[in-house]
Amino acid sequence: MSDPLAVIARLPGVPEAVDAAREAVDRLYRHRVLRRASPAVSTESSLRGARASAALAGADVPLDALRRDEAHDPVVQGALRASVELGRLGPTWRQAPRQVLARLHTLAAAGLTGQEALGRPRTADNAPDPLGLGPAPSAEETAARMESLFQLMAGATKPPALVLAAITHAELAVLRPFGTADGLVARAAERLTLVEYGLDPKSLVAVEVGHLELPYAEGLRAYLSGTPEGVAQWIQQCASAVSLGVREAAAICEAMQRG
Repeated sequence: MSDPLAVIARLPGVPEAVDAAREAVDRLYRHRVLRRASPAVSTESSLRGARASAALAGADVPLDALRRDEAHDPVVQGALRASVELGRLGPTWRQAPRQVLARLHTLAAAGLTGQEALGRPRTADNAPDPLGLGPAPSAEETAARMESLFQLMAGATKPPALVLAAITHAELAVLRPFGTADGLVARAAERLTLVEYGLDPKSLVAVEVGHLELPYAEGLRAYLSGTPEGVAQWIQQCASAVSLGVREAAAICEAMQRG
């Protein structure tokens, strides 16, 4: 298969889901508030996205606690650190994804694992399974699949950004390449891909909020099945997460417009 992403992008239901998500993002970008306040919307979206990502990792705290800097759980702090760093990592993502993932893990997993393990791929053949997905692939298989993912990201073809983001997210979540904070890294990488590959260049869409509202683990289990139907289900779920993230960003815009 010379271009697996192109094949995935043509699976039944996927083109329609991708188009619907793109249309939702395009509508968001026409909101009048963004003419003057897109950085503020992006900042608020990132905060809400970090909160949602931490909740998916089992640390659900109120948004107001984040605003008051009262959430000291290491998972929450890791999600916040990774979110803040995304804007600086964008230019490196296409050229050196391995380096970016190591940096994201260093930020996300601080306080959750030893200093010597931060940013380093796991060498053990087992990894925690917080989502109940089943045993992780061996360290050797994980390294090989990660290399294949990097090759897809650097490929000459241009699949829809949403498809690449969804596959990147799923591979990181199911492979668990670091053994800690893999979900936080996976969701940050999805958002970064949506930004850097052109769907959401201003990082306005709180896609993590969308994932929190959807059956997250169920979608990943469908992807793990490896069937065309299961992979398509996961891509469609990611498209729905984008649309829900657009709704969240639009609500931010409306709140700013009301003052």
